[in-house]
Amino acid sequence: MDSSRLEAFSDGVLAIIITIMVLEMTAPEETTLDTLMPTVPIFISYLVSFIFVGTYWNNHHHLFQVTEQVNGKVLWANLHLLFWLSLIPFATSWIGENHVEAIPVAFYGFILLMSSIAYSILQNKIIQNHPKDFALRKVKGNKKKGLLSLLLYIAGIALSFLMPWIGILCYIAVLVMWFIPDQQIENHLKK
Repeated sequence: MDSSRLEAFSDGVLAIIITIMVLEMTAPEETTLDTLMPTVPIFISYLVSFIFVGTYWNNHHHLFQVTEQVNGKVLWANLHLLFWLSLIPFATSWIGENHVEAIPVAFYGFILLMSSIAYSILQNKIIQNHPKDFALRKVKGNKKKGLLSLLLYIAGIALSFLMPWIGILCYIAVLVMWFIPDQQIENHLKK
């Protein structure tokens, strides 16, 4: 099977995730700047989550640019990833409404950790579904970067119980690392 239906479905789910997140933000009834102030934490949590989902979409797109075929295992691995990503709006809302409390920040980190693990599983299932000379096998992303991401998520979850802002900074550090898709894939696509 080719990956076009999987990509279209994934794009639709990710668009719905972003839509749900923005619908969680409600406009104040009054028209003064003072009434906007309570919505700042909600907007910031939305912005960070929007960038996370956008980064996953961007990397997912690049991953499937080199994917030549999919099978049932790849389809289920992709659904597994989408499941974890679909929980981001809930976690985003919980953080925004509770102004960076420990449990919502730790839960947010857990969702991000599970999304990261699910993405790695998807990537591995795609590689397993292709021959030995498959391009992704040759250009597979930096393993150190992947391990550092997992460690930062775990540290962020643990640190959330001491200082939630430190947990959030750990999550943002991972976001910065993955914001630009793997250059090895980019270079392979140019060839």
